[in-house]
Amino acid sequence: MALDTVPKSRASEDKAAREQKAIRELAGRLSAAYSEDHSPDEVDTAIRTAHERFAGSTVRDFVPILVERVVRREFESAEETGAAAAITTPGAAPVSVHKGTPAAAAEPADPERPLRTDRRGLFALAGAAGVAAIGATAWAMSRPDSAPAPAAPVAGAPLTKVTGVVGSEKAAFFADERVAGVFAAHGYDVRVEAAGSREISTSVDLDGRAFAFPSSLPAAERLKRERGVSTQFVPFYSPMAIATFTPIVQLLDAAGVVKFDGPAPSLDFSAYIDLVQRGVQWDELAGNTAYRVGKNILVSTTDARTSNSAAMYLAVASYVVNDHAVVRGATAEQHVLPTLQRLFLAQGYTEGSSAGPFEEYLTAGMGQTPMTWIYEAQYVSAAVEGRLRPDSVLLYPSPTVLSRHTVVPLTPEGEEIGALLHTDAELQSLAAEHGFRTGDVARFDEVVAEHDVPVSPDLVDIVDVPAYETLEHLIDGVAAAYR
Repeated sequence: MALDTVPKSRASEDKAAREQKAIRELAGRLSAAYSEDHSPDEVDTAIRTAHERFAGSTVRDFVPILVERVVRREFESAEETGAAAAITTPGAAPVSVHKGTPAAAAEPADPERPLRTDRRGLFALAGAAGVAAIGATAWAMSRPDSAPAPAAPVAGAPLTKVTGVVGSEKAAFFADERVAGVFAAHGYDVRVEAAGSREISTSVDLDGRAFAFPSSLPAAERLKRERGVSTQFVPFYSPMAIATFTPIVQLLDAAGVVKFDGPAPSLDFSAYIDLVQRGVQWDELAGNTAYRVGKNILVSTTDARTSNSAAMYLAVASYVVNDHAVVRGATAEQHVLPTLQRLFLAQGYTEGSSAGPFEEYLTAGMGQTPMTWIYEAQYVSAAVEGRLRPDSVLLYPSPTVLSRHTVVPLTPEGEEIGALLHTDAELQSLAAEHGFRTGDVARFDEVVAEHDVPVSPDLVDIVDVPAYETLEHLIDGVAAAYR
């Protein structure tokens, strides 16, 4: 069923059910992880309290992820310091006082009215302020040499509140109290809303926002054109990948679709497209005893009309269908559109941002979504948090594309936030812990090695994304098929 024909009430009920299931499974995981120091009742209370903080949030896709982060940080902080974790109340930002925290930075932020867009409500994430070690390193990818360095805050001065809109896959990064602490040490209280990256560039109301942080250069380019902005920052990036399971990889390997030529397997995208065009179903694969399901072999994505990750899937597929060449011109667009439309319409209902499908991958297992299109960073971050299933596998499409997370400053304060994200050593290190690749290659390597995440360190089969106008034409062509 196409997205536009799914009743909103049913879609909302499905999301609510998935969220409650994720919260129940979270209770089991955390009870097992902290059984030596916390009773099941203590775990349940901590989860319920954290969950209540997001009761008014209208975007629910990544609430279970944020709840888990809050609870883990509270428990680990108590273990390290021997003190109680920060007390939280519904609707209030947590307070976490670290050694050396300025008094102004330790105070909880005043509640603000919910931030809204012209299409759907989004919520503000307010991190607690704590001082983190501050360092500086330059990674000159896109920041103009003439851009001013962030000014040092005046001691004792109140924090400057700054709001931005970010792709949903970065919401957990901005909710990290350590990230908030680095911004606070520079004099900023950074609040963010989350939305699909294409929504950010097309329909989100950016009035009053200091910066926008979509997940791709094309979305950023559209924003820059419409807002008359020339500056941008690319503080980190992530290859596109596929989250799947060992039995699925074994089936695809037997079908000649998977290659093992590095630490992580890769999916031959040309062979995959051939399976889709022929309408091959999982239960038609020879020797299939692990996943005998009468469903078409498809990678599950988000909605291309709202989400950057789906646009990146479209970019890879269009390249392969166009005889391994970047799509250019109307003739090439019309040649690839029928296959692109099938890749999306055959999925049925698709979600508007990348957090939802990946959370379902983590909680529902392979029965619902045997292959999920994701940012590599999502998988690495889940590994760091210990949330992966024992049979989880990171599969790289061959070819793949890089999603370059791009800050578009809309005010002078937004430009300082972009510069900090781009140059501050602590923020770059924290980005690596959240799974993103940065200019500090060694730090990312440390993170994946410490948590034994089999990533491909040197991706070579990477293709370019189509030009901004072409990508928009292809997305519009897919959108037209839904109607």
